[in-house]
Amino acid sequence: MPMKNVVITGIGLISPLGLTIDESWENAIAGKSGVSRVTRFDAEKYTTKIAAEVKNFDPRKYFDVKEANRYDRSIQFGVGAAVDALADSGFVITPENAERVGIIIGSGIGGITGIADTTLNLDKNGPRVVTPFFIPGSIINMVSGYLAIRTGAKGLNYAVVSACATSNHAIGDAFHAIQRGEVDAMIVGGTEAPIIDVAYAGFCSMRAMSKRNDEPERASRPFDKDRDGFVLGEGAGVFILEEEEHARARGAKMYARVLSIGMTADANHITAPPEDGDGAYRAMKLAVQYAGLEAGQIDYINTHGTSTGLGDVAETIAVKRLFLEHAQNGLALSSTKSMHGHLLGAAGAIEAAFTVLAIKNGIMPPTINLDTPDPQCDLDYVPNVARKKDIRYALSNGFGFGGTNASVCFGKV
Repeated sequence: MPMKNVVITGIGLISPLGLTIDESWENAIAGKSGVSRVTRFDAEKYTTKIAAEVKNFDPRKYFDVKEANRYDRSIQFGVGAAVDALADSGFVITPENAERVGIIIGSGIGGITGIADTTLNLDKNGPRVVTPFFIPGSIINMVSGYLAIRTGAKGLNYAVVSACATSNHAIGDAFHAIQRGEVDAMIVGGTEAPIIDVAYAGFCSMRAMSKRNDEPERASRPFDKDRDGFVLGEGAGVFILEEEEHARARGAKMYARVLSIGMTADANHITAPPEDGDGAYRAMKLAVQYAGLEAGQIDYINTHGTSTGLGDVAETIAVKRLFLEHAQNGLALSSTKSMHGHLLGAAGAIEAAFTVLAIKNGIMPPTINLDTPDPQCDLDYVPNVARKKDIRYALSNGFGFGGTNASVCFGKV
């Protein structure tokens, strides 16, 4: 049986750059930063006091008041982005097609706010204060579960959890399910709401985050010589993936095709990539190979580009190893994390959305704050200003703690 073609027909974004897909994209192309001083909690006692927060989010747009109080912020983001993605696609789930629609919404750490708050409340006031909605309001697969109840979708339903590669893996699983003919459509993506004191305590102890507290908007600076760590972000990105003929039959608009995913493991270290970027190299190589392409046909890469010392260099080495002369002559890369920070399990979804929009609109978002390039990072990272380019094929990279790597390949419709 021939494999089916897969297209993206809807996108929902709730990000540090905006509460909608249009607002987020416009700010990304304008090179605006979503980083500022932390407002979610008092961060003054931490070495890092900045974050890329989602501003002015109102869960009552998607939930009634009782529901909004039951669910962790990560669930609120994920459901909201999914509702928006469905509206953007115009796809309607009915009793007739429900069994052919699946959902995979992942997260790196899920309902950490609800878990932390409930733990403190339990310790202070005892078990009687713990709400019966605590567990179902915090667990990672509840975005997928809640959406199934809300929409009636009865196909495969679960969550992916693979640190910062979560959303890439979710997209890959959904792509494969449609390719195999198991479903006609998928609601897929990632969500994260980690801006909380316990997460800051952990990341600060690892010395992983930027301490550029006096210049928040300039703190995330991938590939720059003066980078000093990543900036934590929050939000969600969700896509509607459909079998292409299914989408055409209903007259759906199509953003791009999903062509392949390459997945590897570093088998190296719990947090650090190998210096030669071997896992990233093999993930990109497999993505290009599985898409039936040559490396020279890739026009653009939305990098993992976290603004960390080891990670940015390793990814650059991996790109140069795979793309050879094309890496220096014709290939463009950028890290949108320079604007929206690192959304952990939702990072790949936000970045995949910007990759797809770059293909659709023929313009690449910039890597802002790239003022003094690291001599070891010597590629074209679209510094500081967006650039027009006809993009036929693009990769979106996601590499996570534990050494998990995933590179998704997208193509023009």
